[in-house]
Amino acid sequence: MTEGHSVFSTHEVTNQPVPRGARDLWAEDRPLMDLAGTMRADVGALAKAGRAFGTEDMLQAAEDARRDAPRLKLFDRSGRRLDEVEFHPGYHQVMDLGVTHGYAAAAWEGKPGGHVTHAALCYFMAQLEPGISCPLTMTYAAVPALQNDPALAAAWGPKLTARHYDPSVRPLSAKRGVTMGMAMTEKQGGSDVRANATMAVRDGDAYRLTGHKWFCSAPMCDGFLTLAQAPEGLSCFLVPRWLEDGSRNTMHLQRLKDKLGNRANASSEIEYHNTLAYRLGEEGQGVKTIIEMVHHTRLDTAMAPAGLMRAALSEAKWWISHRSAFQRRLIDQPLMQAVIADLALDWEAALALAMGCAQAFDSDRPEDRAFARIAVALAKYLSNKRAPGVIYEAMEALGGMGYIEETPMPMLYREAPLNSIWEGSGNVICLDILRTLAKAPLAAEALMDRLQRVAGADARFDAALKTHLDRWPALPTEAEARWFTESLATLLAAAMLIETAPHAVADGFVTSRIAGGRGVTAGAVSGLDVAAIIARI
Repeated sequence: MTEGHSVFSTHEVTNQPVPRGARDLWAEDRPLMDLAGTMRADVGALAKAGRAFGTEDMLQAAEDARRDAPRLKLFDRSGRRLDEVEFHPGYHQVMDLGVTHGYAAAAWEGKPGGHVTHAALCYFMAQLEPGISCPLTMTYAAVPALQNDPALAAAWGPKLTARHYDPSVRPLSAKRGVTMGMAMTEKQGGSDVRANATMAVRDGDAYRLTGHKWFCSAPMCDGFLTLAQAPEGLSCFLVPRWLEDGSRNTMHLQRLKDKLGNRANASSEIEYHNTLAYRLGEEGQGVKTIIEMVHHTRLDTAMAPAGLMRAALSEAKWWISHRSAFQRRLIDQPLMQAVIADLALDWEAALALAMGCAQAFDSDRPEDRAFARIAVALAKYLSNKRAPGVIYEAMEALGGMGYIEETPMPMLYREAPLNSIWEGSGNVICLDILRTLAKAPLAAEALMDRLQRVAGADARFDAALKTHLDRWPALPTEAEARWFTESLATLLAAAMLIETAPHAVADGFVTSRIAGGRGVTAGAVSGLDVAAIIARI
């Protein structure tokens, strides 16, 4: 018997970059380090988190959580309802990572730059496993909404911010740390939550809910904020997953959604069957009550695309730095340099926008709070519209390998549309921006002050701002809302880069996005300092 060959002459691997392995998401990201440092984030905590999020163990855990998708377990072997979701251990490993590093807690611990620190942690998670951002973001965002009821805030708030992950099936009183989900969307209404048909009937100090929710994000959470029609109108409620007597609340899972991406997250469809709930805020004020949660989730939907773009560009740069074609490394070829540098401008703009929003969230000044309200909507719109194209082009830089599931590119591409859809799709966000500018004069003033703060730094920016104001001396018609929003958001991104980024980045963005020195496709540019821009990836 002949021995098998240990080496095949046709299988010698050359000109093929090795897998990247562990990486330091903080130390390798100069733009993040610069912004976080000037915005008073907890840089020590972020340095520690950046190392932890990039270990090989965590990268593997995240991949396991995606590949071994959540499974719905409706009944036990005897036919009793369980309404539980089973996850691969990797899911819990990554959840624990996010919780213990303060994803949900950092903004509420009273330290300077708390929201900036939180935003950077969201940015890290988007690069590791975006689906796990969903329950962590909602847990973070539930904290301000709970302030509408001191008793509920006292009971739930400390455990939402406890930095202790506990996925066990137990009531609130038996846990050190809990998570919070959200269930607003119904199939007949979508973003029009005022069309919700779920009914709430008073039961002593509590209520009983009956109805169907088309989307319940993260159904394994310990509690959920939801909307239902009470006698005085649409109202907000907190639904506990388990009751204090140890029994299960009658919130029944119908199915898990089969989604394009976000595979590690168990989005679901649920039924309320006489489900116990506690009113949060006044009856008839449901939208007003839950809007604080929505506002804070928007910060994360504005930050996540920056993380996705960063992950894709980082992978592309690794590939082109270690791959040759036509006797030259890909990264040394002028056309590839033009493409990657062009893409990097969208990433840097998204990062600067989101971090600028987070800085405004940290402020108590009324004008900063008003700026946060309008800026986060602009950032969410622009960055999420840019993300799919950036990720696709980064995927193409890898050639055929970019289409292979063993690379992160397909996952990143599937994730790219989500944050534009979640918490208000593009049209909803544009209409919300028009409403805010019409009804909140301070928001309009704060935005204009931010744009005019960089006046004189670049004549091309000044001319573009004047063109925008001449085109829309008043708010546009609804049909022009996307054009107006894109123009305004791009100007805001340019202003933030002029303030915070090196000259090569700010000048490149103004040249290509403001002054019109760019074609339709990525890399159709000239006049960029490509070496300086690429060096920051």
